[in-house]
Amino acid sequence: MRLEDVWLRYHRRGPWVLRGAEVRIDPGDVAVVLGRNGAGKSTLLQLAAGVLRPSRGRVVDRPAAVAWVPERFPADQPFTVGAYLTAMGRVAGLGAPVADRAVRHWVDRLGLARFHGVRLPELSKGTAQKVGLAQAMLRPPGLLVLDEPWEGLDAAARELVPEVIGEVLADGGAVLVSDHRGETVRLPGARQWTVADGTVTEQAPSEGAAVAVVELAVPAARVAAAVARLRADGHHVLRVRDHAAPPPATRPAGPSADLVPPSAARPDPGPAADSVAPSAALPEPGTPAGTTLSPTGRPEPGPAVDAGIASAGDPMAGVPSPVEPAPVALDGHAPADQAPEVAR
Repeated sequence: MRLEDVWLRYHRRGPWVLRGAEVRIDPGDVAVVLGRNGAGKSTLLQLAAGVLRPSRGRVVDRPAAVAWVPERFPADQPFTVGAYLTAMGRVAGLGAPVADRAVRHWVDRLGLARFHGVRLPELSKGTAQKVGLAQAMLRPPGLLVLDEPWEGLDAAARELVPEVIGEVLADGGAVLVSDHRGETVRLPGARQWTVADGTVTEQAPSEGAAVAVVELAVPAARVAAAVARLRADGHHVLRVRDHAAPPPATRPAGPSADLVPPSAARPDPGPAADSVAPSAALPEPGTPAGTTLSPTGRPEPGPAVDAGIASAGDPMAGVPSPVEPAPVALDGHAPADQAPEVAR
C-alpha cells in the first residue's frame, strides 16, 4: 500500500494536517507511527485504514481486508459484547458458523468470556479496547491499523498485542501502529514513520540497537529531579506512578546492584560486563552486600542521591535505612543508541 502525495485538512480553509505524505508499506512489514500529540498520527492511520479520504493525492493498493482499531473504542452502542461481535462478523462477510467460531475464539483469547452478555456502555475502557481488538481480528486482515493499542489494557492483554501483530505479519499482512508508551520496543525491526509539522518521514531502525523497559524507584520528593535527569541523559520516561509502600530493601547479587551517573562509569574488563549497563560502578572485592557506592565504586555511607536511587543502609554494618517518603516508580526505556543505564 502506498500514500502518494497525500494532503489532508479537515475544513476547506483550515490548516493542513498532512502535506505531501509519501510512504509505503509492503506485506509482512510493520511500521510504528511516532510524533507528539496533535502532530497528525491518528490522521495518518485513518487515511491508511480508509476511514478518511485525502484532500489531495491518493492511497493505492490498500488490501481488501483492513482491520482498524481506534485509540478509544466507541462503546456507546446498545449491544452486548456477544451480539456486537457476532453482528460485526456478519458485516465483515463471515457466514454464521464461521462468525460464531471467530467470536468464541477471540472472546476466549482476550479474556472476554465473562463479559459476553454485558452491554458495551457498561464496560471499562480497557475491556472495551479488547472488544475493539477482537472485532478487528474476526476476519484475518491484510492490513491491521492500531492507534495506541496498549492504552488501558491489562498486563496480559498488553503481552498479547505483539503476538497478534506477529501472526498478521506471518500471514503476509502489514501492520501500522502508533505508540506513545514505548511498548513498540516489543516489535524489533519495525520501521519508524515520524509525523511532524505536517510531514511524514521514515527512519530505518538502527541495526543491533539495544533497548529495554525498566522500572526505577525514587523518593517522592525527588521525582521531578529524577525525571529531568533521565530525560537529559536521553531516556524516554513513559509514566510516573505512586507506590503504596516502599519496595523491599534488597539488591541482587553481582556488579549491577549499584548504579551511578553515566559520567562516573567505570568499565569492567571481566566477563560480567556483558550483563550490566556500562555505566554501573562495580564494588571493590569484599564490599558487603547493600553498601552504597560512590561514583568511584568505593563504599560510602548514606543514600546514593546522585544516582537518583534511594539505597538502604547495610544492616550488617548496623546502618539503618533513611526514612524517605513513599517512592514513585518511573517506567522508561533506554534510547536506541545507548545500552540501558539502569537495571531492573
